[in-house]
Formats: sequence, structure tokens, C-alpha cells
Amino acid sequence: MASGAVRLDLDGKPIKPITICMIGAGGFIGSHLCEKLLNETPHKVLALDVYNDKIKHLLEPDTSEWAERIQFHRINIKHDSRLEGLVKMADLTINLAAICTPADYNTRPLDTIYSNFIDALPVVKYCSENNKRLIHFSTCEVYGKTIGSFLPKDHPLRQDPEFYVLKEDTSPCIFGSIEKQRWSYACAKQLIERLVYAEGAENGLEFTIVRPFNWIGPRMDFIPGIDGPSEGVPRVLACFSNNLLRREPLKLVDGGESQRTFIYIKDAIEAVLLMIENPERANGHIFNVGNPNNEVTVRQLAEMMTKVYSKVSGETAIESPTIDVSSKEFYGEGYDDSDKRIPDMTIINRQLGWNPKTSLWDLLESTLTYQHRTYAEAVKKATSKPVAS
Repeated sequence: MASGAVRLDLDGKPIKPITICMIGAGGFIGSHLCEKLLNETPHKVLALDVYNDKIKHLLEPDTSEWAERIQFHRINIKHDSRLEGLVKMADLTINLAAICTPADYNTRPLDTIYSNFIDALPVVKYCSENNKRLIHFSTCEVYGKTIGSFLPKDHPLRQDPEFYVLKEDTSPCIFGSIEKQRWSYACAKQLIERLVYAEGAENGLEFTIVRPFNWIGPRMDFIPGIDGPSEGVPRVLACFSNNLLRREPLKLVDGGESQRTFIYIKDAIEAVLLMIENPERANGHIFNVGNPNNEVTVRQLAEMMTKVYSKVSGETAIESPTIDVSSKEFYGEGYDDSDKRIPDMTIINRQLGWNPKTSLWDLLESTLTYQHRTYAEAVKKATSKPVAS
């Protein structure tokens, strides 16, 4: 960050440099947040993660202007005695660590529950006991199903926003039955939210909870067989990207009827920075961070991605660009889903004055341009068959 004028918070007060302990800094969100902090603020980052592939560009050049403002600590928070010491060294802890891929919720429900609840317990405990502020990343999945989803499909109230727009302070959290293990993630995330909130109420923990609604951008997830397991199933945008790169039909689970909103990672990181630098406005709040203007069905998303990828790659779309598959076939037994996830933005707009900016087409163009430049050649090599002699 270039030195210059004093940076001010939303109330006109000077922003003091702080040290941030970022757990999960090597992931998709963490890598973008590290970039933002190092490029635009004077804050220091203690970057904790098992892997650092997505932040290597921030760590390797010792001569960079931020060389002394980021330290990487290779830590698995499940069993590392260094964690409490690093939390103590920081002014603020941001916990991004999680298993957050729908395909894992069915096949690895125990790991999902442990990762999102049990492994997060020490982080909350250390922050509370040492009077350290915590920004905890949850998920929009804590809302579960909308009230409207229980009404008949042709019921007029399904179109009433009161029955599907999700509000932090009033919307109920409605999950499926216990045998639907897809809800293991949402339940674990909701329970850790309740613990964080209780620590604030009983022990004075200063906290902010973030509920992301489909943050999209470069470096998200992985491409199976290239920088992730061949049998891996990433989230929907990376899944579709993988299909486009391999010139395969995009698989629409249960017809792709579910409705979702998508937000560009850079817009979302702006919101997180406001939370970091405006603690008086952010403490004690739960924030939806999404873009309700970018609402589409998964089928519409597939159609749009096909058009955008043709533009950025110069390749024509395949003859049958999509194919329908059942959720049982794609995810296995125990899968369930929510019909809509549309965030209400009242609280974050009131507290932080934040609104998303980037359209769905623009964020897809940026993301798919990155995916094509990063993976196209590697995918071609991986999929090319040797010619028989």
C-alpha cells in the first residue's frame, strides 16, 4: 500500500493498523481478502492454512512492498498448539476454514460436521477468553428451505417476497429430515453461529457473522483432475466450468430449477473490508453478503455460462450443451435442496452503506476468462488420447 492520506472509517475516524489472524487464508475467499488487505491497507496478516497455492504470489517475492506484512503459518487447526498463540498475537481473527462443497455433505457428513462445528470451537473459545474480536464466516445455507417452498407450486404467496427473501433477524432456519445428510453442513454452521452469538451475549465476545451467498470469481474451487481430485465434485460454477473446458454437457441436477443469486468476489471483499475497519458498526451483527439483482435458475446460469464461454474462448458451443440428471445420480442418497436463496440487504446497507455492483454477465466473463486462461491447455493435455502407432 502506498503511503499517503490517513484512511478514515465510515464515521470519519482514522483507521489504525491492526494485525489479523486469518484462518483459511489459502482458500478462494482468503486469497482475495489477503490481496485486498496488502494492496489497500496498512494491516498485517497472519495467514493460517494447510495449503498456500492460491496466495503463493503474495508470499514468494521477498522484495515486495508487503513482505513484512504477511506471514504464512502452515497449520491444521484440528490439532495445533500454536493456534491460541497466533490468536493472541492478533487484534482480529477471521475464520474462513470449512468444508463447503455440497458433494461432501452426503459422502462425508462426519467430516463436514467436525470441520464446521467441532474444529471451530477452539477459535471461538480463544477469541472469547483473550478478548479478541472475531469475524466468523458462516453460510446462506443456514436458512435452509424457504417458507414458500412448503406451499403448493401454483400458490400465489410463492411470489410474495415475505415467503422467500431471507432476512438475518427474522427468517426461520428450516432444514430437511435427519436422513437427508445434505443438511449436515447447514446444521453445523447454524450451531456454531448460535455459540458465537451466545459468547457475545454472556461473555462479551465482539463478533461479526458473515453469511455469503454464492461468491464467484477467479481461483474458486478446483478443476477435477487438474488442481483437484479427479473424482471431486466442486460447486456449481466450477462444475460447469469444468464441463465447458472439456466440451461436455453441463449437468443440471433435477432440471436446474433451483434459484440462486451470485455475487462477484471483489464486491463481496469490499463488504468484508468495511466490517474489518468499522467494528463499532459491525460488531454484534449478522450480515447477508450477496447480490439479489443477480438471481437466476441453475438452468439459466448454465445457458448464460455457455454463451459467455463461447465469447471468451472463441469456441462454438457443443450441439447439446446441457443434460438433466437426478440429484440421487449426481450426489447420491440423502441429498435435498432449497428452492431459492435470495438475500435481504437491509442490515448491511444500513450499517455499512454497502451494495454490490457487478452484473452476473460481467462476473461470469471475468471468471470464465480466468478459467480459460488458467486451465484450457492443461485440460486439453489431460483429455487428449495418444494416437495408436
